Amino acid sequence: MKLQVSVFSCHDVGRPRITTLRPGTHGSDPVLATDRAVSALAIHNPQKDDDGLEMALEITPRAAKRLTEIMAKDANPHLALRIQVESGGCHGFQYLMSLVTLPPDAIRSAKTVPDAKNNTLGEDDTVFAYSADSSSESVDPLHAPKIVLDAPSLELLKGSKVDFTMELIGSQFKIVDNPLATSSCGCGTSFDIKM
Repeated sequence: MKLQVSVFSCHDVGRPRITTLRPGTHGSDPVLATDRAVSALAIHNPQKDDDGLEMALEITPRAAKRLTEIMAKDANPHLALRIQVESGGCHGFQYLMSLVTLPPDAIRSAKTVPDAKNNTLGEDDTVFAYSADSSSESVDPLHAPKIVLDAPSLELLKGSKVDFTMELIGSQFKIVDNPLATSSCGCGTSFDIKM
C-alpha cells in the first residue's frame, strides 16, 4: 500500500497545503487523510518524488520556537536540526537528530557545493526553513529555524511533521504524523513503514 502525498495551492486561502490520499483513490475523488498548511519551505536543494511532486515537511510552531531559542542562546543563525533515518531500533527504522552549523552560503543559495572543510551539507541534503504563513517572500533564510534532511531520509519523512514535545521524562524534537509509518515505539524514536 502506498500513500500519495501532493502539494498544491489552495485558492481560497492562497497557502500551499499537503494532502495525503489513501490507497486506491485518485486525484479527482480523494479521500483525505490529512489536509494541513505547509509550514516549511525548501530553501536549499528542493527534491521531487517519483511523481514529480515537491517533497515537503511541516515544522510546528513549537519546534520552530525551540529552534529559534537554541539559535539565540548559541548566537548562531546558521544552526539547524539535522534529521536522519537509519535502519535499527525496535521497529526497523530510527530517527537520529543532531544540531549542525550550516555553511553561510548554503542559506543564501539554492544550490551550493559542500565546503570540504565544513562538510555539514551533502550533495543530496535539502534544507527547510520555517515559515509561519508558507509564503516564500516571508521566509528570512538567515534567521528562520532550519531543518536538514538527506535524500533517503526525506523520502521516508515526506509529509511528516517535526514537533517539539515537553513531557515529564524530558523534552525532545519528535517526528509525528508520518504518513509512511505503520507503527512506532512508545518513545517515538523508531518506526516501520508501509511496503
